[in-house]
This record gives sequence, structure tokens and C-alpha cells, in this order.
Amino acid sequence: MNIIFLLLIVIAFLVAAYRQVTFIPDAPDAVLPMDAMTNAVVEASKTSVELAIGLVGIMALFLGLMKIVEAGGLLKVIARLMKPVMIRLFPDVPAEHPAMGAMIMNMSANFLGLGNAATPFGIKAMEELNKLNPTKGTATNAMVLFLAVNTAGLTLLPTSVVALRAQIGSHNPAGIVSTTIFATLISLIVAIITAKLLQRFWPNQPPSSVPSEEKAAPAIEATHVADEEVAVKAYPLWMSLLAIVGIFAMIPLMILYGKAISPWIIPGLIVSMVAYGAARRVPIYEVFIVGAREGFDIAVRIIPYLVAILVSIAMFRESGAMNLLLAPLGQFTATIGLPVEGLTMAIMRSLSGSGAFGLLASYLENPAIGPDSYTGYLVSTLYGSSETTFYVIAVYFGAVQIQRIRHALATGIIADMAAAIAAVIICSILYGNI
Repeated sequence: MNIIFLLLIVIAFLVAAYRQVTFIPDAPDAVLPMDAMTNAVVEASKTSVELAIGLVGIMALFLGLMKIVEAGGLLKVIARLMKPVMIRLFPDVPAEHPAMGAMIMNMSANFLGLGNAATPFGIKAMEELNKLNPTKGTATNAMVLFLAVNTAGLTLLPTSVVALRAQIGSHNPAGIVSTTIFATLISLIVAIITAKLLQRFWPNQPPSSVPSEEKAAPAIEATHVADEEVAVKAYPLWMSLLAIVGIFAMIPLMILYGKAISPWIIPGLIVSMVAYGAARRVPIYEVFIVGAREGFDIAVRIIPYLVAILVSIAMFRESGAMNLLLAPLGQFTATIGLPVEGLTMAIMRSLSGSGAFGLLASYLENPAIGPDSYTGYLVSTLYGSSETTFYVIAVYFGAVQIQRIRHALATGIIADMAAAIAAVIICSILYGNI
């Protein structure tokens, strides 16, 4: 990450400096390249803090709900149910550890396209995984794999994209559901394989500044927890398979009735979690408050990480370096079914969620493209099938003070590339003649 951060800033400065020296104003009020980049840096710094503060409310809500179902024992039930799958994906995490439940809740929220709900669950999972981390400040294999699964997770219903397409007037707003499922499934498989392979080349070594005595103690404690909790038996395999089949059986239902169902998901989730806690005799109000208090502390911790990521990306974009990269590359990718609009969306999606959504809206509203053209389906699928990798790394790792991210960024970028390739393939098959 150190190299990426340095390259983004240095390249942005050099490109802006060249444009500044060779700048010829085409209007009296033309903004100089260096001034434009300076304004972008200031705006990105403000946006970083606003994003973190904006997370406080939603994180307080869902962390409070998470605490209720955790106190009621639901996370243990879910973890036991998914143990046959999860224990193979995350062999370093005890099957009954709270991290398992939090990861499953995060994956489920992503599965339904509920990004607002997925983020608090994901941060909670990172905090629990960090309790098992023998080398504080360095990402473990489980952390990197969870981040990869999170950013490339299977999405059943990309609710925001379907809603936008419907609002713009698409004749088939849910037409990207099947393409998104395919692209995210491929991306998920690639992310898991890549994370497992790359962990061999990035050993989990502690930072050199941490004394060896401090490194050894957490490892002993984590091992002790694992020995106690792994002994708990999982539910029978047939129950796990039945649950997985039930999840996939929802796919045609969501495709047919997704527009009608999606407004009910968040309210239904809140009611069901509170009702479960009440049924289990949990003091739901008091427990909710305890969980909600964590939201503010987490939001403050991630601000420096957000500033670093968003400022460097804003400099790279506003300097013109991104356009210099995309212009020649887009001419090549257009020959293989990825027009410059799709390439721009694929790259922007990894860098900025709000920027990518604005870009998607501008493409779909453009009469030359529209929501129901091949390019319209492609950019919609690209947005729905990938994640803001840099943002997720900043938020999730920032929440637990991880500086050495090891192979997390490489895994995320490779998964994003796989999603883009899969999106081109499936959109070419289904909508290539439009």
C-alpha cells in the first residue's frame, strides 16, 4: 500500500505540473490544473470526514442490532449451520467465534445488495478477527480472505442499480440481475483462489517495531480460544446444504419480484432481529445501546485511512492522469467488448462508490447510450458486480488499525478484473446484439 499511495501522489503531481506549464486558457475564468487539483484535495479531505461521520448513524443502528442477535445466540446458530463451508474457507477462525457470525451476516447483506447493512457487520467481523490476530497491525490470512469475499461477494439483487434503471425509464430494469449474479459468482471464485494462493508469498510477519514478547502472548491466547470453541459440534451437513439450497432458491424469486421485495428488506431485517432478541428474553433496549456506542469510536478511527485513500485518488483523477491512462487503453478494450465507458466504470468503481454511481447515472441518462443498450447493460452490471476496493480496505482495516495489508489489495484488484471480464462475457452473450 505504501507504493500505491506514493505512485498515485507522485504521478498526479507530475501530470498536473506538466499541464500547468503547458496550460493555455480557453476562457477568462479557466481554472489552472494545479488549482483544480488543490481544490480536489481539499474537497476529498472534507468528504473523508463527512463519510466517516455519515457512517456513525448506520453503524450504530446495525451494530446495536448485531449485539441483540449475538446476545440471543443467533450468530452461534448461523455459524454452526454454515460451519461445513466456513471452516474450510477460514480454518484459522474457530467455528463458534463471534467473527464467524459477523462474517456470515455481512455476506448475507451483500448477497441482498444491502451495502449500508453490510458495512457495520463487516467492521464488526474485522474487530472480532483482530482478537485472534497474533500480530497486531498486520492483516491475517482470514482478514484478507474475508475482505476479498466481501468486495467480490455474490450479489443476488443490486437494488440501487435496479432502482436507478427503473427511474430512468428502462424497459427491463431487472435485466442486470442475472448478469450481476454471474459476474459476482466468477469474481467470488477468483477472489477466494487468489487470496489462498497469494498468502504464501506474503508471510504474516509482525511489524519490526513490535517487541517479540508482545507478539507471542496474543498467539497463545488465540490458540486457547480456538481449542475451546472448535470442540462444539456443528449442525448436520444436510442442514447446511438445505440452507444453501434455500438461499439459491431465492434467486428466481428475487429476479421476478425483486422490485417489489427490496423496499421490505431493511425494515423486515430490523423487525426480525429485534423480535428474535425479545423472544430470547434479551433486554433489547439496553443491549442495543451497548452495541450502538461502538459506532462513534469506529468512525473516528477510520478517518485517517479515508483521508489517505480519497485524497490520493482525487489527486490522480483531477490531475488528468486517469484520462491519460484510459484514452489509449479504451481504444484497445473496445475491440474485445469493453468500450471506454465500461473501462472507465470498471476503474472508477474500484476507486469511488459515489463517483461511480454518478458516472453510471450520466451514462444511462445519455440518449446515445441509454439503459437498454449493450453499453447500458454493461456499465450497470459492472457497477453492481464490483466493490470500491480502496474504500473498503481503508474502512475495514482502518477500524482495527491495520497498516500492513499484505496481499489484500492485489487480491481485490484481481477480483475486480475478473468481475469486469465476466461482465463483458455475459453481457455480450445476452445483450450483444442490442
